[in-house]
Amino acid sequence: MSTSMHLSKLRKWFLASPPVEFAISNLRELLIGALKQGPIPQHVAFVMDGNRRFARTHGIETVEGHNLGFEALAKILEVCYKSGVKVVTIYAFSIENFKRSKFEVDALMDMAKVKLSQMAQHGDLLDRYGARVRVLGRLDMLKPDVLAAVNRAAELTSRNGDRVLNICFPYTSRDEITTAIRDTVAEYSTPVKRAHSSSVPRAPFSQSHIALNIQAQSLHAKVQDPTSDIESVSVASTAEDEGATSNQEPDELYESESSFSSSTTLHHLGHQDGQATGVKGPQFISPEAITRQTLTDHMFTKDNPPLDLLIRTSGVERLSDFMLWQTHEDTEIVFLDVLWPEFDLWHFLPVLLGWQRRISKMKKNPEAEGNFDGDVLDSYNDNADGYMPSEAAKPKAI
Repeated sequence: MSTSMHLSKLRKWFLASPPVEFAISNLRELLIGALKQGPIPQHVAFVMDGNRRFARTHGIETVEGHNLGFEALAKILEVCYKSGVKVVTIYAFSIENFKRSKFEVDALMDMAKVKLSQMAQHGDLLDRYGARVRVLGRLDMLKPDVLAAVNRAAELTSRNGDRVLNICFPYTSRDEITTAIRDTVAEYSTPVKRAHSSSVPRAPFSQSHIALNIQAQSLHAKVQDPTSDIESVSVASTAEDEGATSNQEPDELYESESSFSSSTTLHHLGHQDGQATGVKGPQFISPEAITRQTLTDHMFTKDNPPLDLLIRTSGVERLSDFMLWQTHEDTEIVFLDVLWPEFDLWHFLPVLLGWQRRISKMKKNPEAEGNFDGDVLDSYNDNADGYMPSEAAKPKAI
């Protein structure tokens, strides 16, 4: 362990010497310039894993390992923004991390306050590259002083350019999805004001809903008159109708009529020439109009481009409840066997080059098995033709 520390210090001293630092800086600029000639992922996410293991391995305090991890983040952010990445999302603190020792949690919170303040300063990294800070997660779980630092960083960078740094802190993806569903339910359970309902487009009638409406009224009549011989209306071709309703507009409205049971609270509004039939009662947006895009629009990352690349360091091959919704069929997931404080351009470069090569290959043969959907290629430049690094340098990907 002592030998490893001495070698690490010697390496840092050598790399920090002016001639070497100048040569590496020029080489870095050349490599980034070469990267920019090909397609660049617009949204990259990092699971910054390995800070504590790095600290244990090198015999230093855990907090110092987290500090070194922040230095690695600053370097990677510079590479991302220089090469043209628009959005970087980092997993800074999981809700589950509150289960760690109070000393470590308090130290991480204090470090977050300091680092957020530094990053948001005028002339610093985010200001230079026109990046805005957005802190995503359960902000209600933060202490007032930490929350104040979060809000200040967001405010100071709010007028920066179109680049974004999403800091997930404290965050889990399942909590984000739960919040999105809760917000969607609240939105679709709120009556539409009648003053504005006429301007909301209404979709055509659904036969299944008409049949269900008739059935509900028949059942209601039987309850009122037990001697009635009215029978429930059979709902035929439900599968076909459900298929038809899946293409309806998201602003389809339903009517609530107090005379019916709670199981039939939402009823379809009739309309003729775009006008309601005049049935009184609160109007609701149809719950059948909820789609995947509806939930996406309620996620913390709703204004961001789709996630192109997710990278996790430390050799652990799992997502750990991070970006589960955003990791879609076109997201490339890469696991690297390197601890986060050691992660730098030389580890990141092979990943980007491999990603560029696959994008270029898909352009040439979009129907090849395992390729992304063809539409995803439209967002990248057409002059890409990167190359795959050697077998030894290839990252593990799924």
